Order: sequence, then structure tokens, then C-alpha cells
Amino acid sequence: MTPSPNIWGSPEVYEIENRGVDPEGAIWRAMAEVHGHEGARVLDIGCGTGYHLPILAERAWSVLGVEPHEPLVQRARSRVAGLERVEVRTGVAQDLPVADASIDIVHARWAYFFGPGCEPGLAEVDRVLAPGGTAFVIDNDATRSTFGAWFRRARPDYDAAAVHRFWTRHGWSRREVDMHWRFDSRADFEAVVRIELPSSQAERLLAVHPGTSIDYAVNLWHRTPALVGPEA
Repeated sequence: MTPSPNIWGSPEVYEIENRGVDPEGAIWRAMAEVHGHEGARVLDIGCGTGYHLPILAERAWSVLGVEPHEPLVQRARSRVAGLERVEVRTGVAQDLPVADASIDIVHARWAYFFGPGCEPGLAEVDRVLAPGGTAFVIDNDATRSTFGAWFRRARPDYDAAAVHRFWTRHGWSRREVDMHWRFDSRADFEAVVRIELPSSQAERLLAVHPGTSIDYAVNLWHRTPALVGPEA
């Protein structure tokens, strides 16, 4: 299990980040065009503090969040307390505490960030998906946008082309989604940048980037495994 230093170390700031991500709802619209989650059994892998669970629960039949970091599990459970058919379980992507073929929609937002190395988790996704189900993975598109350029500076070892080849090789399709970070204050914007980038780089970029928003591109990877057997 690889720690997530941004949300594990600064959950309050990450909460601000969640509120500022994609205020136009571009990611949700792109997902709905592939496979809507109305009436679906939804699994959110790496659900963190559970920010997306109530949003998913507005239309889904049931929502299950899985998170490996126990302090975040407790925050997520508090967030969804009282919501019907919403549950949070402790677990890791490579060994999901979920029954076979019991999920219609898998949602993993920045949880499978780098592609290579996450094969065991992807095998688990295939195991838990019901026939006709769809898995979604949202990650950074480091090839586009202002934030993409910031990310490339922070991670010069990150090979976006290799990551794209990985997902394609495993049968996933990609949609490019353009969105924004937009925050209520400059202080919020600066706090979020500081948990996402190395400190020295964050300060240099903040010094030349004014305002409270930034354009941000993501990849929406999706896969609906083909039916097998006589009903295919």
C-alpha cells in the first residue's frame, strides 16, 4: 500500500481541493455519456474522506466506498452516517472486500494514478464488476493544461506516453476532459498547490500565477468488459 501524502497528511486541505475541483461538472458529464450510474451499484475505490459518496448516492441504488487508511475510513463513515444504502469498508484495491460480480460502476478518482504496477487492482476490478458493468479511472493528463505543465516539472520521471500505452494495452478507452480548479480565496488555492507539489516548486509557481483558479486536464479511462459465454 502506497501512502497518499496529500490527503493522508492534510485531509482538511484536501477537502478544500475536492470542493474546488471541476466546478462545471465536466468529469461527471463525461462519465454519464459512457455509462450513467442511475440505479446502479457503485463502488468508489480509494474513497478517502468519502467526498464523492453522497454525490454518487443521489442517483445510485447503493454506494460502497473502500479506503485503506483507517483515519480516512472513519471520516468517510461520519460523512455518510444516516444515508441509506451507503457503506464504507476498510480495504485495498488489490484485495477488495467486495463480492464477485456485485458492482455495476467502479469509480476510482486519482486512485490508480500511474498505471504500471496497479495490475492486481485492475484484476480485482474485473472480478467485482457485474456483466455489463463499467469501470472508470480518472487521472491527470500531464500532456495538456497549465497544471499538466506544473505536474511535469514536479515529476520529470513521469512518462505520460507509457502510462497511456499501459491503459490501452489493458483494454481501457480514454476521454480527454478539460476542467478547472477554482477556489473561494487565494489562501485556499495556495494551500492546495502546496500539498500537491514539492514546496520549492509550489512557491516558484505561486509567485508567477495570480488568482484563485487554474486550467486542468484529466484522462477519463473507462472499460466495460465484454460479456463471455453463450449470452455474449
